[in-house]
Amino acid sequence: MQRTSPSTRTGGIAVAVRGAGAPVLVLHGTPGGIAAAEAMARFLPSDRFRVVTLARPGYAGTTLEPDQPSLDDEADRYAALLDELGIDRVAVLAWSGGGPTAYRFAVRHPDRVSALVVVAGLSGRWVPPAPSFAEWLVTSTRPGAALAAFAARLLPSVVVRTAEAGVSSLRGRALTAHVADVLHDRPRRRVLLDLSSSGNAGGRNRPGWDNDVRVLGAVDDLELAAVRAPTLLVHGDADTEVPMEHSARAAAAVPDVELVTLPGGTHFGLWDHHDAAAVQARVRDHLARS
Repeated sequence: MQRTSPSTRTGGIAVAVRGAGAPVLVLHGTPGGIAAAEAMARFLPSDRFRVVTLARPGYAGTTLEPDQPSLDDEADRYAALLDELGIDRVAVLAWSGGGPTAYRFAVRHPDRVSALVVVAGLSGRWVPPAPSFAEWLVTSTRPGAALAAFAARLLPSVVVRTAEAGVSSLRGRALTAHVADVLHDRPRRRVLLDLSSSGNAGGRNRPGWDNDVRVLGAVDDLELAAVRAPTLLVHGDADTEVPMEHSARAAAAVPDVELVTLPGGTHFGLWDHHDAAAVQARVRDHLARS
C-alpha cells in the first residue's frame, strides 16, 4: 500500500492507494478518517480494484483548503488528486456524510466518474443529534477513542450491541438477533468494530467534524438531477443515523439510479446486514463498470 500526501494543487491530503484494476475513490462519513475509508473498502479485492482511500478535509492528515471549504471545494480537490495520481476516470464509493460530496463530484466532474455508489448517504441538510454525556465521551474525546479501541478488543459484544442500537431502530429481540448474527460472522464483526471505533470526532479529527457540521448543516440543493453517472444507492430501512428519506430523495432525482433497500438494515447495512455478502457483490459489479 502506498501512502502519500499530495500538496501541489490539492492541499495536504492523507491518501492511500492499493491494488490494480478499476479505480475506486472511497469517501468516508462523518466523523471518520482514512482508517474508516479503508474499513469501508475491505470488500474490494486488490486484484480487481485500484482503491484510493483518503481522509476528508479537516480529518487527521488532511488540511482544510480554503479555511471555510464548501462541498464544491472538496469535490474539486478530489479531481486534482486524481490528476496527481494519474487516474482519469474513477468509480466512487461514499457513505453517510460523504454522500453530498460524492454527488457534487459527479455533477462538477461528470467526465471523471464512471459509476457512483452511495451507502446510507445524506442528500439534504443534516444537524447532528445532541449526544448523551457517555456518547460524547466515547465519540468526541481522545480518551474516548482509546476506550473504544480497548473495548473493541476485550468487549466486542458490548461494542457491537451499543453501536447497532445507536444507529438503528432495532430493539428487543430484533436487536439481540442481529447482534448475535454479526458476532458469529468474523468478517462482519471485524468491519463493524473497525467502523464504529474509527468514528471519533475529537483530537486531530475535530476540524473535520466541525467543518462537516457547518457544511452539511447548510446543504440546500445538490443538483441531483444533474448526476450522469450510473448510481447505486444502498440503505437500511432501520437506519436512524441517516433516515431512508435521504436515499428516497436521491432515487427520485438522479436519472440513472437503482435503490437497494435492506430490510432491518442499520446505518452499517452494507457491511453488517445478513445479506451483506450478496449486496457487496452487486456493489463490486457496479463499481467495475467502465
